[in-house]
Amino acid sequence: MLTETSLSIWGWGSLGIVLFLITFGPFVIFYLTFYILCFVGGGLVVTLLFGKTNSEKYLEQCEHSFLPPTSTGVPKCLEEMKREARTIKIDRRLTGANIIDEPLQQVIQFSLRDYVQYWYYTLSDDESFLLEIRQTLQNALIQFATRSKEIDWQPYFTTRIVDDFGTHLRVFRKAQQKITEKDDQVKGTAEDLVDTFFEVEVEMEKEVCRDLVCTSPKDEEGFLRDLCEVLLYLLLPPGDFQNKIMRYFVREILARGILLPLINQLSDPDYINQYVIWMIRDSNCNYEAFMNIIKLSDNIGELEAVRDKAAEELQYLRSLDTAGDDINTIKNQINSLLFVKKVCDSRIQRLQSGKEINTVKLAANFGKLCTVPLDSILVDNVALQFFMDYMQQTGGQAHLFFWMTVEGYRVTAQQQLEVLLSRQRDGKHQTNQTKGLLRAAAVGIYEQYLSEKASPRVTVDDYLVAKLADTLNHEDPTPEIFDDIQRKVYELMLRDERFYPSFRQNALYVRMLAELDMLKDPSFRGSDDGDGESFNGSPTGSINLSLDDLSNVSSDDSVQLHAYISDTGVCNDHGKTYALYAITVHRRNLNSEEMWKTYRRYSDFHDFHMRITEQFESLSSILKLPGKKTFNNMDRDFLEKRKKDLNAYLQLLLAPEMMKASPALAHYVYDFLENKAYSKGKGDFARKVPPLIPKTDSDPEHRRVSAQLDDNVDDNIPLRVMLLLMDEVFDLKERNQWLRRNIKNLLQQLIRATYGDTINRKIVDHVDWMTSPEQVADSVKRFRDAFWPNGILAETVPCRDKSIRMRTRVAGKTKLLAIMPDELKHIIGAETTRKGILRVFEMFQHNQLNRRMVYVFLEGFLETLFPQYKFRELFNKLHSRSKQMQKYKQKLQTTQAPSLQKR
Repeated sequence: MLTETSLSIWGWGSLGIVLFLITFGPFVIFYLTFYILCFVGGGLVVTLLFGKTNSEKYLEQCEHSFLPPTSTGVPKCLEEMKREARTIKIDRRLTGANIIDEPLQQVIQFSLRDYVQYWYYTLSDDESFLLEIRQTLQNALIQFATRSKEIDWQPYFTTRIVDDFGTHLRVFRKAQQKITEKDDQVKGTAEDLVDTFFEVEVEMEKEVCRDLVCTSPKDEEGFLRDLCEVLLYLLLPPGDFQNKIMRYFVREILARGILLPLINQLSDPDYINQYVIWMIRDSNCNYEAFMNIIKLSDNIGELEAVRDKAAEELQYLRSLDTAGDDINTIKNQINSLLFVKKVCDSRIQRLQSGKEINTVKLAANFGKLCTVPLDSILVDNVALQFFMDYMQQTGGQAHLFFWMTVEGYRVTAQQQLEVLLSRQRDGKHQTNQTKGLLRAAAVGIYEQYLSEKASPRVTVDDYLVAKLADTLNHEDPTPEIFDDIQRKVYELMLRDERFYPSFRQNALYVRMLAELDMLKDPSFRGSDDGDGESFNGSPTGSINLSLDDLSNVSSDDSVQLHAYISDTGVCNDHGKTYALYAITVHRRNLNSEEMWKTYRRYSDFHDFHMRITEQFESLSSILKLPGKKTFNNMDRDFLEKRKKDLNAYLQLLLAPEMMKASPALAHYVYDFLENKAYSKGKGDFARKVPPLIPKTDSDPEHRRVSAQLDDNVDDNIPLRVMLLLMDEVFDLKERNQWLRRNIKNLLQQLIRATYGDTINRKIVDHVDWMTSPEQVADSVKRFRDAFWPNGILAETVPCRDKSIRMRTRVAGKTKLLAIMPDELKHIIGAETTRKGILRVFEMFQHNQLNRRMVYVFLEGFLETLFPQYKFRELFNKLHSRSKQMQKYKQKLQTTQAPSLQKR
C-alpha cells in the first residue's frame, strides 16, 4: 500500500515539472531565482535605512534623558598629539640667590640625566616630558626655599639637635646597661644591643619607635616614598601633584636616587670613623692612648687587624738591608711592634677564653695601693666625691658636710668682712647689717649640725659646743668661730676606724684611684670628678637663712597679700637689653592697707622660683614657671604672653591654700615683693652645697633629655649645651649632685671668662652664618661633588676590607682619646673620661642606630620647616607598624588589665 502511494507522488510530481518546462521554457528557473534574490535584498535595504533613522532619533532623545555622555578622552588625546609641540620656558631662578641657584640647577640636570634620560630616550625623543619633570622639581625647590626663609633656625640648631643627640645617647647608654644586667658572664651580640636599643626607645618615646625603618630595607624605602609624597603634596601646585605619572617619577628620584644614598652614607660606621679622623687630622696619635685602646678593646676583630698589621710591618723591617745608625732605629721599631703584637695576642686569648679581668677588682684584691692623705681628698673634687659617697653609706655624712660647710662659711665671711672694711674706709657704715647676716648664717650652721635638734648630729666634746653657743650669744661672729670644732671633726674622720681608715679598704677607694689614674702610677694627681654612686644627702640641709636672703619679715594670718603684673617694658642698661615687669602689690591687715609697685626681671622670677622650690620640695610639682626663651625674647607678643603666664604664677603662689600649706613661704614671698632691689641668689655660702633632698623626677632616665634640664641653669646656650652633653656622655646625672654643681659652676666661669656676655650673640651670628647663602651654596656644591665628581655619577664605593675598617676604628678611638685635654680629666676623672669617649664612639659603630639618629634629625628638620602641619602625628602613623611598639602596647594592656578589673 505504501509502495503504491510513493509511486503516485513521484509520478504526479514529474508530470508537473515536465508541463512547467514545456509551458515557460528551460530558462524559467534562473529568472525565478533572480526575482527572489531581488525581493529579499530590497526588503533588507528598506529595513536598514528605516531602522537607522529611527535609532538615531531614539538615541538623541536618550542622550538628553538618563544615559551618561560618551567619552571624549581618546579623541581629545589624538587631537593634542596632532598639534605642534609648544615650547616650555624654564625659569632658572630658584632661591633668589644666584650663588645657590647655579649648583642646584646642576644637581637637577645631573639627576635627570642619570636617572631618567638614559631610559626615556629609548622610548621617545619628545623633550616635553623631561622639561615637565624639571619644572616640577624646580617648583618644589622654590616652595622649599621660600619656606626656609620664613623659619627661625636658631632654636633648631641650638636646642632641638642637641636634645635629639643627647636623647639618642641616653637610649644607647640605657641599652648597654640592660645588656650588662641580663648576664654579666655572656657578652651580648650586636643584634642584642640593637634590639634592646629599640626597646628602650619605645619606653622613652612612648608614642613612636623607628625599628622597622632602621632594620628593614623594604620598610625604609616605603617610609621614604610616603614621606616624599607628603612633601610633594605640600610643595607642588595642585595640578602637578594630580599628575600621577609625574609625581611618581619625582618621588622615586627623591626617595631612591637622593635621600636613600645620602642616608646610607651618613649612617655608615666606616664613613663616620674616617670623618672623625679627618676632623682631627692635625692632632698626632699618642702612643699611650693607642696602647690604652688596645688594652681596653673588647673587639677581637680590631685586635686581629692591629696584630696582622704589626706582623706585616715586622716582616718588612726585617727584610731591610741597613747599616750604621739606621739599624738602631729599626731595632727600636721592631721591639715596639713585637710588644704591640704580644699585647694583642694576650688580649685576644683572654677574650676568647672568657676570662675578662676587672682591673678595679684586681687592684682591690691585690692590696698594694698608693695612699692618698685625707687632707688631699678633702681639697680634690674627684677624691672628695668618693669619700662623700662612702661617708653617706656609713652614716658619717654629717661630719663631712659640717667640715665642708664651715669651709664655705669661712671663705664667705672673710669676703664679707673685707667688703665691710673697704666700705668703712670709704665712709659707708653697714656694720650691723653685715654682722647680722654673719650671725644668722653661723646660727644656722649651729642649729643644723650641733644643737640638740640636729639630725644627724655631729658628735664632738660638749664643752666645745657650749663654748661656741656662748660665743654666738655674746660676741660678733668671726671667720674662725668654728675652727676648734672643725679641727676635732677632722681628727675624728682621720682616726675613727669607721671613716677614713675603713675607706682605704673599700672598693670606692680603688675606684677613686682609677679615676685619679693612680692604679698604675702612685704619684698623686689632682682631678675634679669621679664615677661614684649617687647619694641623697647634702651639707646644707635645711638651712633657711643665708648671708644674702635674711629678713625680719614675719608671717601673720591676718595679713592679706595680693599682687599682679600691671605693665611690662623693655629697658637698656649699658648696652644690655632686658624686659622689666611692674608688679602692683596690695597688703591689707586689720588696721591698715598699703599699696606699692615693685619692678622685677624674668631672671628675678627664675631665681626666686629656684629658691622656694629648693626649700619647699612640694612646690616643685605645683608651681610651674614659664619657660625661658633665648632668642627674640624682646618681641612684644612674647612679652605679653609671658606677662599673662607670670600673672597666673603669682596668683597660684599667693592663694590662701598655698600659704597655709607652707607657712614659712610667706617670708620669701614678702621679700620678693618688697619695694626694693631684689637680691638674687642665696649667696656664695649657700651655693657651695646642694639642698638636703635633691630634686627627683619620676623615672627621669626614661624621659627625653630636654624634659629634665635643671632649672638653675642660666639662660646661656653654651652652658646648657655643654651641661647636657656632659650629663649624657659622662653619665653625670647618675653621679654625686654636689660634684655636678661644681662642674656647672666651673663651666660658667670658663664660658664667662672666655666670652663674657657676648657668647649668645656669637652663637646667633654663627647660626646666621651657617644659614647664609654662601654656606648653603657651599653645602650644595659639596653634595654635588660627592655624588657627581667632575659631573659624572659616582660609582658605588666598594666596601673596604674588614681589616682596614677595623684599623680605622682603632685609629679613630686613639685620636679621640689623644685630643682629650688633661683639664677635662681633672674635671671629670680619668676613668670616667675614657668610658664616656669610648661610649660615644661605640654608639656610632652600629649602622641601624646611626640610621635612627639620621631619621630623628630629619623629622626634627621637617617639624621645624612646617610648624603649621601635624608632622609629629604623621611620623607616629608612619612608624605605627613597629614591632616594638606593638609589644609595648600589649605590655601596657597587660599591666593595666588588673587595675581595670579592680575598679
